Amino acid sequence: MNRSMHLVTAALILLVSGCASITQSEMQRVSITATHEGKAVQDAECSLTNDKGTWTAKAPTQVDVHKSGENLSVVCKKAGFVDGLLSAVSRAAGSMFGNIIFGGGIGALIDHNKGTGYDYPNSLPVQMGKSVTVDKKDEVAITQAAICQTGQKC
Repeated sequence: MNRSMHLVTAALILLVSGCASITQSEMQRVSITATHEGKAVQDAECSLTNDKGTWTAKAPTQVDVHKSGENLSVVCKKAGFVDGLLSAVSRAAGSMFGNIIFGGGIGALIDHNKGTGYDYPNSLPVQMGKSVTVDKKDEVAITQAAICQTGQKC
């Protein structure tokens, strides 16, 4: 009986290890800015949309959005400017892979449905009059390059 309890406990630990539903929020704070020809555009009306909802804000600001496996679409408008369009690519967080490996996919399914297993880029730099795509993997590469330039071990 004691051995079976240990096996059940070990199985439960494996099922929840890496579970983003436990370790991450369904929401993510993103910073949105609007520029035109390199100059800041103040008070551009921005709408951020994915399959979980729509959020509105005036750039520059930070917005809490519901994470999703779907990309986040951003449209910024301001009189005198052509609309700025941005697509923020949704990337699976590392916890999703842990769920697939250790949890047999059950945790990954829960995290997918809740959005907790995904991340967007933290910065959404909208360029008025243009359509751009931003990707979390590029953000990570830029951060890594900056660390390497400071002389830290890479």
